[in-house]
Amino acid sequence: MIRIESALVAFPQGGGEDRVVLRDLSLGVPRGQTLSIIGSNGAGKSTLLNAIAGTVPLRSGTIVVDGRDCTRDPEWIRARYVGRVRQNPLAGTAGEMTLLDNLALASRKGPRRLRLAVTPALSRELGERVAELGMGLENRLRENVSRLSGGQRQALTLLMAVLSRPSVLLLDEHTAALDPANAEIVASLTKRFVSEFGLTALIVTHDMKRALDQAERVVMMHEGGIVADVSGEEKSRMKVSDLVELFRAARGSEYAEDRDLLR
Repeated sequence: MIRIESALVAFPQGGGEDRVVLRDLSLGVPRGQTLSIIGSNGAGKSTLLNAIAGTVPLRSGTIVVDGRDCTRDPEWIRARYVGRVRQNPLAGTAGEMTLLDNLALASRKGPRRLRLAVTPALSRELGERVAELGMGLENRLRENVSRLSGGQRQALTLLMAVLSRPSVLLLDEHTAALDPANAEIVASLTKRFVSEFGLTALIVTHDMKRALDQAERVVMMHEGGIVADVSGEEKSRMKVSDLVELFRAARGSEYAEDRDLLR
């Protein structure tokens, strides 16, 4: 469960006036719900995920995850219960470490000794999890991650994000940098892991078709706030063209045709 109340994020800029990125934003996401977040560039989508993850601080407002007020918690503490996958397949893994060592580190988030012991039992367990990706990576556990393709690396990053059993999964355009085939594989794995681990998932995307297909609820952001929130029967009846019309209404005269919106 996530509850955000009156979140304000602003950054200093030249001229003495701060740039407001999140503007008095409030949002509640029940435990186990998958939420798509759409909107134009600069709407505040990634900043919202950064605020939940603790990467950027709030000027004011609160963030509560599973009943815990984490507004002032640093990112490394939130990493115990917040998993994250970014757009860049290279961002979530250590390329010069083996698959096995990357997975072992991901499975042991939280305060513990620096010594990393990959026991035979842990190695077997992690190999079994990697085999579930269906990419043959269970036979490459001793290879460095830098040898993997972008799709393989992003699938591995997704697995790493859920291994420590977080309650929240943040996905920021996590299929956008992949070719269509690998994007479908990672999207399918995402649905499976969200269901298997009972995760609350927030997925930022520019692909409106995927936004409708992957989530029970769709939120549209514009200029740091939420301008549309659809779920249930309303969402089930929606087509991409309906979302585009919502987008057009939110942007008003600023609207310009964007092929990415119509995929």
